[in-house]
Amino acid sequence: MTEAWIIDGVRSPRGRGKAGVGSLSEVHPQRVMAQVLNGLQEKVGFDTADVEDVIAGCGSGSGDHAHDIARLSVLDAGWPITAPGVTLHRFCGSGQQAVTFAAMGIMSGQQDLVVGGGVESMSRYSPTHTDGFTANNPHLFEQYPLIPQGISADLIATIEGFSRDDVDSYAVRSQQRTARSIEEGRFKDSLVPIYHEDGTLALDRDEHPRPGTTLESMNGLNPSFEKMGKTLFDGHVKTFDDICKEVYPDVKDVQHVHHAGNSSGVVDGASAILMSSPAYAKAHGLKPRARIRMTATAGTEPVIMLTAPGPAAEICLRKAGMTKDDIDLFEINEAFAAVVLKFQKDLGVNDDQINVCGGSIALGHPIGATGPMLIQTVLAELERQDKNTALIAMCTGGGMGTATIIERI
Repeated sequence: MTEAWIIDGVRSPRGRGKAGVGSLSEVHPQRVMAQVLNGLQEKVGFDTADVEDVIAGCGSGSGDHAHDIARLSVLDAGWPITAPGVTLHRFCGSGQQAVTFAAMGIMSGQQDLVVGGGVESMSRYSPTHTDGFTANNPHLFEQYPLIPQGISADLIATIEGFSRDDVDSYAVRSQQRTARSIEEGRFKDSLVPIYHEDGTLALDRDEHPRPGTTLESMNGLNPSFEKMGKTLFDGHVKTFDDICKEVYPDVKDVQHVHHAGNSSGVVDGASAILMSSPAYAKAHGLKPRARIRMTATAGTEPVIMLTAPGPAAEICLRKAGMTKDDIDLFEINEAFAAVVLKFQKDLGVNDDQINVCGGSIALGHPIGATGPMLIQTVLAELERQDKNTALIAMCTGGGMGTATIIERI
């Protein structure tokens, strides 16, 4: 089995995901992804005719994101018509899964040059016409009464004993670390500016961070999911909080501690990573930055939904023959503050090893695009600190987690 090498990666800036407000909201998501693909080619200089697939994660799949946005973005970018594209959906882990599938194609010997990435313009939301995660399936709902993720995050905080101060303090730290990273230019090498159709600049910097955030300003924000948790769900006789207490009888009352300030931001963006076999890279003068050591996925109880990053990481470490002590840096998606705090608690990870450049609470979480963004962020930080290994993990809808271990070359 051959190795899968990470040659390089790029991403768009993350624009606020609100129509008419966010700087990318007027740019079609295919155009955002296309400009990222061309930015990757310009940065690396590879022959796009050699690309055997472009695999893109996308959490929407409807409206402007419909009809295999990976292939349509390849065509929009002006790449050869011989370059195919495929779009996949693993909820928030879609983009990370795209990189994993790219690596698997190379490691199996079936492919030599593949792009793994993702895209999401959350400002261009299109209704899915479903009743939630069970997609109009009452039989599934009877087995697993899946609830909104914000309430799942509050359930995690309740069970683990994370207070409002705990999650707010973590969120402030994310903002502070992000502000420092931006000030020091840590993201600069991976950013591709995005332009409007008339050639004017749409966005060349991340616009979601709030560097002046303090614990005091957090205290003024009301819980986002408390009212939702106490509301009857579409004709059901139970509220979401009732469902939590039924599935977890030890929970007497759900403590709603999450709000917009300690949850991932709603943003637009795209990302892409070029993966290559060693033979192709050597034959074409491509210099690798890292290799994929191992990948893994995990499933956990789907009502609480967001607890699988830890199990996925443990599977990944075990299959790689490693322990957490072999990992220099951890990058865990900040879907909600409690998700990262639970991961840190379960695996015993030091604070100075995890999300050291900030995360999605400050930068935003463009669903399908986030995974490759996290990989690029932590790889650049490994290089900056002259360290070697990193583990990236994400929670996803439906009670799943994705994990990847990378090693510098």
